[in-house]
Amino acid sequence: MLPFYALIMAGGSGTRLWPLSRQSRPKQSLKLIGERTMFQLAVDRLLPILPAERIIVVIVVTTEELAQQLSEQSPQIPQKNFLIEPEGRGTAPVIGLGAAYAKHLNGGDTVIACLTADHYIKDVSRFQKVLLASAKQTECGYIVTLGITPSFASTGFGYIERGESVGKEDGFAVYRALAFREKPDERTAQKFLEDGLHSWNSGMFVWTTKQVADEFARQLPETSKKLNEVARTFGTDDFGNVMGRVWHTVEKQTIDYGIMENAKDVAVMPVDIGWSDVGSWASLLDILEPDEHGNVVIDGDHLSVDSTGLLINSKKLVATIGVSNLVIVDTDDALMICPRDKSQDVKKIVEKLQKQKTNHYL
Repeated sequence: MLPFYALIMAGGSGTRLWPLSRQSRPKQSLKLIGERTMFQLAVDRLLPILPAERIIVVIVVTTEELAQQLSEQSPQIPQKNFLIEPEGRGTAPVIGLGAAYAKHLNGGDTVIACLTADHYIKDVSRFQKVLLASAKQTECGYIVTLGITPSFASTGFGYIERGESVGKEDGFAVYRALAFREKPDERTAQKFLEDGLHSWNSGMFVWTTKQVADEFARQLPETSKKLNEVARTFGTDDFGNVMGRVWHTVEKQTIDYGIMENAKDVAVMPVDIGWSDVGSWASLLDILEPDEHGNVVIDGDHLSVDSTGLLINSKKLVATIGVSNLVIVDTDDALMICPRDKSQDVKKIVEKLQKQKTNHYL
């Protein structure tokens, strides 16, 4: 089997986790679950199955300061394995860039797992096993996507519809991927849950660098040419200049729309690994252990009188009386309170701040 590498995409400001998540300290740099940051947890999951030299990090639209911070959080990863995307162009170019860099580091084609820095995975052992099984499936010519067994009819995730079985790999079922479905309405999501043929799209893919290059050349030829132009300068003094000149001209595109929806020989491996994209404050209530009243305190102290179902993050003592199902997040310069079922709408506050140009709160 080809050598196995991993690409961690560390990007996105996590607007639904405002006011804790900011442009200067995005979601992946926060300690939301225990004493390790989301980025550190992503690296920790890989180190038992991959040497640190085979982990590549593409840091999406960030500052040198944050890039240095993430590098310091995981000093095992060589400094040269951190790439900075100077301008956001979507997940497709990032994955194309990371795959080309993996080939450069290896001196030839590799298998590469494309992952993100801001997901939570409870069953780490099973995750590691399914990654290794997916890598083996690439020998059969498949691009493998990890599908998450849905636990409820979510309208917030995309779905993957599976077709015929193509066998098993190390105990994991493998199916042909029939279609990638957009985020559905409630009725459609319920249908997807009930038919047993749909998995949540985790955004995690395992394929060879040759498959990546072939699909980009076939489906996004202009992007492919520009990625090749950048790739020719890997390891040279020209890399920074060429990257700065070329990258902003690359077409914006997501990996799902740009590549996966029409890719050849895509397989899905449905798996239950306790996955969450930590897409809102309320999602943490499904991950973290609550007290006997259903309250979760990420940071700070909470004094409760007849209060239930709260999520609290604060450096101060938070005292609550007779309230339920709220998210309370307090920082040095901002306080955000909302009902749990409205936590997805926190991004609307960020949008208002952007329109008002109150950038010091962003």
